[in-house]
Amino acid sequence: MQPIHHILFLSALLFSTGLVVVIMKRNAIVVLLGIELMLNASNLNLIAFNQLNPALFKGQFFALFVIIVAVSEAAVGLAIILRVYQHYQTSVPDDISELKD
Repeated sequence: MQPIHHILFLSALLFSTGLVVVIMKRNAIVVLLGIELMLNASNLNLIAFNQLNPALFKGQFFALFVIIVAVSEAAVGLAIILRVYQHYQTSVPDDISELKD
């Protein structure tokens, strides 16, 4: 079994990568991928901290809940992006300015 700090370092690296993707990229689908990376990093944290007391499955249950939320977020996010693309012919959120004053 690996030490917990290796897993936590990998989780921090994944979360940082996802955060950079969300902040830097302009395409809405790539932003959704960055959010998925951040959710997977939180899952990795939950599973890593579950190793401290493996008799309780609380970390694994929370990770399962996060996976369910991530799937729902991806489905709704992609549906919204497809509708916005049909209407505006772009997937770049900065180019959509109809609701701005």
